[in-house]
Amino acid sequence: MSLPVLAITLGDVAGIGPEITAKSLLGHDELREKCVPVVIGDVASVRRGVEAVGGEASAVREISSPAEARNIPGTVEVVQVGQDLSDVVVGELSAAAGDGSYRYVVEACRLAKAGDVDGIVTAPLNKAAMHAGGHQFPGHTELLAHEFGVKDYSLVLSAGDLYFFHLTTHVSMRQAIEDITYGRTLSVLKLAGAFAKSMGTPDELIGLAGLNPHAGENRLFGNEDADVLAPAVAAAKDSGLNVDGPLPGDALIPSAVRGKVNLVVVCYHDQGHAPFKAVYGDDGVNITVGLPVVRVSVDHGTAFDIAGRGIARETSLVLSIERAAALAPEWGVVWEAAQVM
Repeated sequence: MSLPVLAITLGDVAGIGPEITAKSLLGHDELREKCVPVVIGDVASVRRGVEAVGGEASAVREISSPAEARNIPGTVEVVQVGQDLSDVVVGELSAAAGDGSYRYVVEACRLAKAGDVDGIVTAPLNKAAMHAGGHQFPGHTELLAHEFGVKDYSLVLSAGDLYFFHLTTHVSMRQAIEDITYGRTLSVLKLAGAFAKSMGTPDELIGLAGLNPHAGENRLFGNEDADVLAPAVAAAKDSGLNVDGPLPGDALIPSAVRGKVNLVVVCYHDQGHAPFKAVYGDDGVNITVGLPVVRVSVDHGTAFDIAGRGIARETSLVLSIERAAALAPEWGVVWEAAQVM
């Protein structure tokens, strides 16, 4: 079998993206046995990242398309996108870097739609920089959904067999409450069910965390759990899904961490991200379910405070590459299952 070709977007070049990309591709030769990694980004910034981690700039090879990749250990093969960003100051917010991070993702999506790559792995971008560069997306996930023209999708944090689906992500709490509708809840429950089906476990239990403390406590702490979430759970059950909820988040999430529930749907960003990162740290990745190709991302930010020093850990990016390589060959099953949910 041919190895899956993965587009690795460089992220914000003022952050740690270039150096963790260099560490991953120069220090983990085992990845070459699982995929063909092709960096989509800026050649000068990759060379700077390679030098920051003690490598030689000559290890970077510019190519014009993924088809030219040789997948040779000890090299980092890069498709240049847009203008040279060698003048960007590492560790500082830059509109040019934000614009670049946007363009790398758009190019990766174009390559995926053309069949030139089999999956996308994303190094971190900085949302403020991307906005300063003129691109008003809340984050990677929404940008990817826009480029692929999908409306039903979910950010999914994963560590091992545990998956946290999110009803909302990069919005204010006030906006999150407004965005948690019956339709959105049912859609994500069905996405989780489609994902379970594609993984060969169609009867896997899906636990939905409540929005309010104690899942509303019989309306003592809000009506959303009873009026919005519970009807969506009932409809999901009627469609054949094994769903339980809404359940108090402080009970459901510890239960999931102990391995009793593998598929969890949370209501808002910090309800999922805070406990997940506290427990799994660099051992977690971010998968977008609902796209026609696999996309996996690191579960951390651009870390401007340590960028350029060569000390950033590449663990999450290595895991992201490995997970994308493993999922890519059968991702069509995930996509098809999502279409008939």
